[in-house]
Amino acid sequence: MILRLAIGSLLARVLTVGMTVLAIALSVALFLGVEKVRTGARASFADTISGTDLIVGARSGSVQLLLYSVFRIGNATNNVTWESYQDIAARPEVDWIVPISLGDSHRQFRVMGTTDAFFTHYRYRGGRSLDIAQGHGLDDLYDAVIGADVAETLGYSVGDPIVVAHGLASFTEHEDQPFRVAGIIGKTGTPVDRTVIVGLEAIEAIHVDWQSGAQSPGQATPVDAIRQMDLTPTAITAALVGVESRLQIFGLQRWINEYPEEPLLAVLPGVALQELWQIVGIAETALIGVSGMVVVTALLGMMAMIFSSLNERRREMAIWRAMGARPTTILGLLVLEAVLMALAGAVLGIALLYGGMMVLRPWIDAAFGLWLPIEAPSLREAMVLGGVIVAAGLASLLPALRAYRLSLADGMMVRT
Repeated sequence: MILRLAIGSLLARVLTVGMTVLAIALSVALFLGVEKVRTGARASFADTISGTDLIVGARSGSVQLLLYSVFRIGNATNNVTWESYQDIAARPEVDWIVPISLGDSHRQFRVMGTTDAFFTHYRYRGGRSLDIAQGHGLDDLYDAVIGADVAETLGYSVGDPIVVAHGLASFTEHEDQPFRVAGIIGKTGTPVDRTVIVGLEAIEAIHVDWQSGAQSPGQATPVDAIRQMDLTPTAITAALVGVESRLQIFGLQRWINEYPEEPLLAVLPGVALQELWQIVGIAETALIGVSGMVVVTALLGMMAMIFSSLNERRREMAIWRAMGARPTTILGLLVLEAVLMALAGAVLGIALLYGGMMVLRPWIDAAFGLWLPIEAPSLREAMVLGGVIVAAGLASLLPALRAYRLSLADGMMVRT
């Protein structure tokens, strides 16, 4: 009976109730949308590199090693000698190893020297491999494969020339040895999108006439002569390692960390990513706080709407009490109305969220590399929805208590 009365009362005020339900729905959609983006961002962050068991570099901090080797942020404290790299590669536990050489740039984008093994073994987003959308890989000494953001920002296409600058903030360029865009990698949503990839030997080639970070005066070795040289590197910046068995990871890590020839550090990418997320994860707390305040604002608006309607409904309440309705019935009626509005807002908010995700998900993935899976609400999200409904009931208690105290005489009084 009281449920039918509550539904009838809400339908009688369909315009104001509809606006309140819409406000709650938008706030719920925003809150759950932030939650989806937060979890999607964390998953994408963790999937920046997958399938790699160890990252090896000069001894520093695990987060620093992760930042410069994977995210191309910052610089290495030192390099790893080629002999040490070969010793690690020769270990029986190692299934594959990918060398990385950093230090140069191209118009504020990092240049990374590596081998074809990078395209074979680098994985992201739970095992996806790199896709060269246009062109081909590193077939020639002066071939360069660029990320999607590099191509879009600089307007490059296959066949365009690229001149690499020495260092990260240097005006000195290797103009005598230009590269050619051989391929463009499809959008990945990882630092690869902002990277210019060249061969490991190419990094050595462009520095043939350089010593101590500067070009030797009067030296300009012809390109044909450089092609005939032994361009085996003397050092690299870092290496990505995959092991034969997961059971061997910690043994190999300990061996590398105790390597006697030079101070090295081997870190597990997942552990280092968790440490880094703890640093940058403050932003997600701020987002949750802002979206939570939006939900609170919508509930306060609902409470204000109930308060404002009390004066219009005082005669209605008095008639109900005159017909035998108990004060607790009126209190329960108003609370039930608020719960029904919150429930309708929650359902509509979920519909808006998932509808928007179905429409916008391909664009978000292509533009930002952020994959938002369309899944049933998680336990955390279900608890949030339940919390919104309970909070709506609690928010309606104050106006309901006021209606509870309205007297029959006050309700029937004609005001002039």
